Amino acid sequence: QVHLVESGGGLVQAGGSLRLSCAASERTFSSYTVGWFRQAPGKEREFLSVISRSGGITYYADSVKGRFTISRDNAKNTVYLQMNSLKPEDTAIYYCAARPGAFIIATTRYEYDYWGQGTQVTVSS
Repeated sequence: QVHLVESGGGLVQAGGSLRLSCAASERTFSSYTVGWFRQAPGKEREFLSVISRSGGITYYADSVKGRFTISRDNAKNTVYLQMNSLKPEDTAIYYCAARPGAFIIATTRYEYDYWGQGTQVTVSS
């Protein structure tokens, strides 16, 4: 099955930027719609963004629209999340997730089959 590994998290000051990567071990990764979620301690897992198989369609949650950009490089089996203008409330563990097939606006964790282990993002004030 597909294994996903997130990287790129760390500590950043408010207003700063980070670029997260989601690397897949599957050579047919281009067949998957991929989303990003985050989860802060004591809170529900929150949908952030989703991207179509070719990268041609993207969708964002209101909380990150205009600040975060999702993209993918299928030749590298990797999906990215560029995060700009970070705020302390962005502090969370960030996860990527994948589902087979064409793009849908999949905004709940139940719509994804595969998950990475997460990468910690901490934004200081």
